[in-house]
Amino acid sequence: MNRPLVVNSTILVIGGAGFIGSHLVDKLLTEKAAQIIIVDNLFTGNKRNVTDALNNGAVLYVDDAENKESLDYIMEKHDIDIVFNCATKALNYSFINPSNAYLTNVVVLNNLLELQRKKAFKTLCHFSSSEAYGSAQYEPIDEKHPLAPTTTYAAGKASADLMLESYVKMFDLDSFLVRPFNNFGPRQNFEGPLAGVIPVTIKKIIDGDTPEIHGGGQQTRDFIYVEDAVNIILKVFPIIQPGDTVNITTDQQLSIESVFQIIIEVMKYEGNVIRKPNRKADVYSHRGSVEKLQNMIGRHDKTPFKDGIEATVNWVTNTIAEERK
Repeated sequence: MNRPLVVNSTILVIGGAGFIGSHLVDKLLTEKAAQIIIVDNLFTGNKRNVTDALNNGAVLYVDDAENKESLDYIMEKHDIDIVFNCATKALNYSFINPSNAYLTNVVVLNNLLELQRKKAFKTLCHFSSSEAYGSAQYEPIDEKHPLAPTTTYAAGKASADLMLESYVKMFDLDSFLVRPFNNFGPRQNFEGPLAGVIPVTIKKIIDGDTPEIHGGGQQTRDFIYVEDAVNIILKVFPIIQPGDTVNITTDQQLSIESVFQIIIEVMKYEGNVIRKPNRKADVYSHRGSVEKLQNMIGRHDKTPFKDGIEATVNWVTNTIAEERK
């Protein structure tokens, strides 16, 4: 397998100003990539997420990777070795614009696979999502679990995954899938209808609003602190075979009720929690198998959930304070 190393490579990160993408950019800088090119349409990403990276030589194109011509231009201008595709629209966007939530996942990856097929770059690491599995049919969910998406966001992820696997088989591309479970941490969007449950709950408490649990609160997620996810992915990068898939998880399964209790404890909140009906198409149970991942890279460090919540609370608090100055 003649895969370029991260060190001294020119790397394109699609969605690199977003939540996970910006943490990946920071890590790539510490790993001594030669240059990092970021493409982000700032739909949910934010330029503040990459301020430090831009000050350290990264280049940002505020553009949309769904536009093939934009990617063609960037590939012609920069001699790209490696692409990390973090582009997506938030899961909640499925309920606002279901078609576009689906198509973003498929179109961006198709553009990249076509460019790779034409030898525009060497290696593609594509970010899938545990949502592609749907609710667990058995646990822990391993990489052989059926893809049974319950939203158009997840259906787009599953479709893109199958497309990548077929391109690898047809054209011998050096492309592979990482499938993160439920990332949380600093830089996750906390405003509006696309916000994640952890940051939006933190913001409600900061603002003096009442936090809300949808459903009984017993639905579970497999939470992974975002910096842990990025560290694991870069350990997997030189090892994983083309066409292969691996779960990215640290096996921290918690109910939504438990998550709220930890946030309440960290923030010393003494108010009420509003109970609302279940969200439609909500995944009920998620716990990822770490067996394949550990066979690849051995046991890996994980940030304790409460420590991650404390870091997230601090980031949301500081960011809101800066915005309101």
